Amino acid sequence: MTVTTDQKSSGGGEAAVPPEDLVTLTIDGAQISVPKGTLVIRAAELLGIEIPRFCDHPLLDPAGACRQCIVEVEGQRKPMASCTITCTDGMVVRSQLTSPVAEKAQRGVMELLLINHPLDCPVCDKGGECPLQNQAMSTGDPETRFEGKKRTFAKPVPVNAEVLLDRERCVLCARCTRFSNQIAGDPMIELLERGALQQVGTGEGDPLVSYFSGNTIQICPVGALTSAAYRFRSRPFDLVSSPSVCEHCSGGCATRTDHRRGKVMRRLAADDPEVNEEWICDKGRFGFRYAQRPDRLTTPLVRNPDNGKLEPASWPEALEAAARGLAGSRGRAGVLAGGRLTHEDAYAYAKFARIALGTNDVDFRARQHSAEEADFLAAHVAGRGVDLGGDGVTYRELEKAPAVLLVGLEAEEEAPGVFLRLRKAHRKHGQRTFALASHATRGLTKAGGTLLPAAPGTETEWLDALAGGVGLDDAGARAAEALRAEGAVVLVGERLAAVPGALTAALRFATATGARLVWIPRRAGERAALEAGAMPGLLPGGRPATDPRAREETATAWGVAELPRSAGRDTGQIIEAAATGELAALLVGGVEVRDLPDPARAREALDAVGFLVSLEQRPTEVTDRADVVLLDIQMPVLDGLSALPELRRAVPGARPLILTTFGEPENVLGALRGGGAGFLLKDSAPEELIRAVRAAASGDAYLSPAATRHVIDSLGSGERDDRARRARDRLADLVPREREVLELLGEGLSNAEIGVRLRMSEATVKSYVSRILAKLGCANRVQAALLARDAGLGTR
Repeated sequence: MTVTTDQKSSGGGEAAVPPEDLVTLTIDGAQISVPKGTLVIRAAELLGIEIPRFCDHPLLDPAGACRQCIVEVEGQRKPMASCTITCTDGMVVRSQLTSPVAEKAQRGVMELLLINHPLDCPVCDKGGECPLQNQAMSTGDPETRFEGKKRTFAKPVPVNAEVLLDRERCVLCARCTRFSNQIAGDPMIELLERGALQQVGTGEGDPLVSYFSGNTIQICPVGALTSAAYRFRSRPFDLVSSPSVCEHCSGGCATRTDHRRGKVMRRLAADDPEVNEEWICDKGRFGFRYAQRPDRLTTPLVRNPDNGKLEPASWPEALEAAARGLAGSRGRAGVLAGGRLTHEDAYAYAKFARIALGTNDVDFRARQHSAEEADFLAAHVAGRGVDLGGDGVTYRELEKAPAVLLVGLEAEEEAPGVFLRLRKAHRKHGQRTFALASHATRGLTKAGGTLLPAAPGTETEWLDALAGGVGLDDAGARAAEALRAEGAVVLVGERLAAVPGALTAALRFATATGARLVWIPRRAGERAALEAGAMPGLLPGGRPATDPRAREETATAWGVAELPRSAGRDTGQIIEAAATGELAALLVGGVEVRDLPDPARAREALDAVGFLVSLEQRPTEVTDRADVVLLDIQMPVLDGLSALPELRRAVPGARPLILTTFGEPENVLGALRGGGAGFLLKDSAPEELIRAVRAAASGDAYLSPAATRHVIDSLGSGERDDRARRARDRLADLVPREREVLELLGEGLSNAEIGVRLRMSEATVKSYVSRILAKLGCANRVQAALLARDAGLGTR
């Protein structure tokens, strides 16, 4: 068999002649051509050959520490670590599958690794998803020749408040030490001692300080590093995993939320090469317990006019009170939406303000802001992608940039995912980072950055000087020259809004140098809220609220005669109007008073306004003053299908409609079994939603055509043979090992279960799944599993 990577096959099905940047080698009798510099273990993966490993990780530099991946290389005197040797032309490699020498060597390494290992899988948090456990079962000997006393240590050692270390489980793979040194740039964990005494530990002094320490837990191939919050809480096979996106900053990092019996147990980084690769910050990993705190609101509250106290109320009572109070203030109400909303929620706030309240007084900016910022966002950000030109600056593009300027942004503090890319780019190809700030930070130092010392408020002058290249010191002159290189990027943070003229100066700088300009807010929902029209001067899609045509088209889409024409107020103006009595009502969602530009004036406004509705998770200064408090439901705790029976029990006779993006047959059938009166997808037309509401009200059930089609497809149709043929055609490009993984996906197995079945590590399974999704053009593993079943795989 011959496989050629990164190259199209010529006609007739024969592999084209490899270009000069490819080398051809043979692994277990299969010939493959790969780019120069490819590691042997990566070439084997492309052929579907699983070589056991512990220290190898695709995002870390090779180490060859564990020796588990040793293979036989023709012409070499002894087996070699496949994770450290690069492919050469004509190389012949034999893995444990075809070489008794390699198999014996790997079994010997496994035996040595287990000499001092406690073999405490039943109580280890890693049990059930442990590469060491899997490989010991698949390639290890059932009995040991070791008769001595195992080495033990005091346990656990707190690396910091969130990470615990069990040293006797460690196999010295050095993944954690390499992550700390190469990825995070923090001296978290080190290899101490030498020889037989070598162990992982922390240095003397204070506990490690790192925003990324939790990643060492996830990449540890054994149970040596564990989470203090998750320790002894659950077994991996008892968990249900749901894909998600981190809500703590605007980075958009992919995460995996593991929950058990309605309670979130842990959060892990998901594999997203385009965004966060396989890393997340500790806030994203451990900061999910806010949804389960004991002070969380559990019922709506309505203020009793007789005693002036907030009292529990039913949802119908609370909604009726809120609607009655807000309706009486139509045209004289303001909406403070906050910057932590989802796109859909921000859109709902913007639409509610303009239709129900008849006002453009809606703003998501619960922070320092300015009219200049509003104009900047409207003209150069909203509706134009994520940069000045509208073609988008992705994480990959940022990583490739020769130079980056940070203005009003401290990347490690405010956008950790951006910081990791800056550090990676500096390590890999010497990217130059410059920060216009009052002082150097730890993150800037780790990214190899240069401080351009700017006193607060002088950013405008600095930007103009950099644009003109005059009046600069040596560091400034070097920055001005570097930032004129093609592909340079300027990252501006939301704090720049507090400096008069700074955002305009950033535009002038980008125009003068050709650099691309990117706005990075702190809060996760601000970018979405901008597109959703949750600003006084913008309609959804970034269209001006003062544009008659935009108002007319939006009103038509929303099914109303017209939208308000008067210019809206921003957050500061809304607060001032409420304080002076110009506004009679406020709707406030997820806004902390101390985050606002003038907290004292905000408190005066909340006290003075005639009617106040708060949407919150727990008691705050806003809820204390509110007339009606509605709950902001956190979905990680209870998904829609689980909520249906609860809703039916709480409100007998209720006929809930499900509006969702998930249209898989199991979701449709599960919703109907749970008591749903209808099922629609979120792309349904407004008219269809109205028909569904009327059908439910009359006692009937309603299924959207799209949902009906999904169910019919799942039950079978006359097109099944055509689907099977098309599915089989799409699988033609998969190598045999990829087909095996896809077949197990079709059976519904998790990555860990697939790894056990095929004797692979979970990391390798993840790599295979990513390649399968890319080859098949599937958005997720569910689509791939359905495709496998259409093709007849995974149906045994």
